[in-house]
Amino acid sequence: MTKRLMTLLLAALIVLAAVPPAALAGESVSTKAKIAAGVSFRDEPSTSGNLIRYLKTNETVTLLQQVNPYWYKVGDQNGTTGYVSSNEKYIEFSSNAQILYGVNFRTSPGTTGAVIRMLGKGEEILILEKINDGWYKARDSKGVTGYVSTGAKYIEVNTDVYKMALSREDRIESFISEGMKYLGTPYEFGSQRFDISTFDCSDFVQQAFWNMTGIALPGDSRGQADYVRNRGPVQLDWTRLKRGDLMFFMSYEGSKASDYAHVNRMTERVTHVAIYLGGGQMLHTYSPESGGVRIDTLSGKAWEHRYLYGGSFTD
Repeated sequence: MTKRLMTLLLAALIVLAAVPPAALAGESVSTKAKIAAGVSFRDEPSTSGNLIRYLKTNETVTLLQQVNPYWYKVGDQNGTTGYVSSNEKYIEFSSNAQILYGVNFRTSPGTTGAVIRMLGKGEEILILEKINDGWYKARDSKGVTGYVSTGAKYIEVNTDVYKMALSREDRIESFISEGMKYLGTPYEFGSQRFDISTFDCSDFVQQAFWNMTGIALPGDSRGQADYVRNRGPVQLDWTRLKRGDLMFFMSYEGSKASDYAHVNRMTERVTHVAIYLGGGQMLHTYSPESGGVRIDTLSGKAWEHRYLYGGSFTD
């Protein structure tokens, strides 16, 4: 063996040693589902899309994306990519996580919980809920429900499609994080829902909420206001809002508090919605000239006077 060849081989080994095992495998954890009843597999997310074929009951597919409330983008076992209805009568989740290292599957979220069995390396399970920073609620391939450590050395989870339940704090931070992804996205009144190229105020909130929960809020600010009001008491004093609360506003009538003295805030027509960040700041979008999705302060601004009420989507 020549000196040059030995040098090249040594360099290659050094590079391989620096690459994580998952990267060497060329695969990452995917979300999988089972076809619950025969369903059309189409080339577009629409009933007008061309039929590729029918997916059969009990066939396994890989879920790549939920493009809107009605359609999943999936890959079949032949490597073909297409779209299938997201209706639960046709498709049901089977796994979204893989065990990296043998770990106990317990009856309760804690090391005092009885061990159901050991989950083996490479086993695929469905994470249903994040109980806290230390424990997931999960279901195995036989339908048994239990709890498993969240430790990264034990398990890898894919959250691209299946939206596991989160703690209240995690839901709020996830909601805000999803909204912050769109800072600077241009404003367009009446923007196309679930198209992230432009937003109006309610479309923006709907998209952030959808990304976080997989649940479609009403597509207009008044419907979103009703959603919040139906979940519990609302807050008339914006300074008492909590981080992640939704805020609702009326139309502009002037820059002074006196311009709004006549307003009944519980009956006034809602025309705008924003996400409260805390510290007197909100995340929203309201005009092409404003630069699209942005962060604004409330105190001393017309927004403070236009505020009607706000509340939580989690309580």
